[in-house]
Order: sequence, then structure tokens, then C-alpha cells
Amino acid sequence: MFKKAGTEQGAPKWDRVDTIIGKATHINGTVDSAGVLRVDGKIEGELIHRGDLIVGENGVIDASVHVRHVTIAGQVHGNIDAEGKVEIVATGQVVGDVKSAGLIIADGAVFIGRSEMTQRSGSATEGSTGPLNEGTGSEVTTRR
Repeated sequence: MFKKAGTEQGAPKWDRVDTIIGKATHINGTVDSAGVLRVDGKIEGELIHRGDLIVGENGVIDASVHVRHVTIAGQVHGNIDAEGKVEIVATGQVVGDVKSAGLIIADGAVFIGRSEMTQRSGSATEGSTGPLNEGTGSEVTTRR
């Protein structure tokens, strides 16, 4: 389901997970972490993560999320602020606003919120054109 990082500079490195929050784990409060984090349980509050985040199919995040890159196969209810890419796979659901350098929404995924595309510091956002590259948002409701 999750692709391993290719040769793209700054791409997520999913081949090594540093921390796993398991199905039976429920965290309420602020989670401040780094590295590669996989969430299969539930987080409520705020997630400040200086690394890559994987939300597994059973994972639920009811929190504001600050992250480098994120792949969502579960549920995120809250705003996402990502330095890099946000990917919502077919089983993923996001209800909240997304601010990122890249947004990928797979067929079957659910995204209800606004998106704002930003540039990575020091480089143009790869593959984006028009006003979204300039930081203006778009409102999206996707149910495939």
C-alpha cells in the first residue's frame, strides 16, 4: 500500500519506522516527535512531528497536525500543515484544511476542506501551475 521513497529529494522514507502507535493505544494531549511515525491507534490534541507520518487504515487522528510528509490510509480530523507532501490513499479520510507543498488524493479517498499549496523553501513546487503555486487556496470536497 505504501510506496517506498524513490530518488526524489526530500521524499518520504517509509522503509524504516521509528515509532508505532498501536491499535490499542489512545493518546490525548500533545505528541512531539521526530523520525518516521506510524499511527494505528488514536491521537487527540496536537501532533508536532519533525519527520514523516503514516496514518494506517485503523489510525484516527483528531488533532492539528504539523509534519514533514504524511500518507493517510485512516482518518484525520483536523488541519494539516506539511512542509512536503500530503497523500490520501483510497481508504483515507481527511476532514480539515491542508497546507502543503503537494497534495495527492487517490480515487476512493475522502477530503473535505480547503487546500493551500505552498512552495518548499529554496525551490519551486514541482508539478504545480497557476495560482495554487502562489499560495492561494482552493476549496475541495472529494468523495469518490
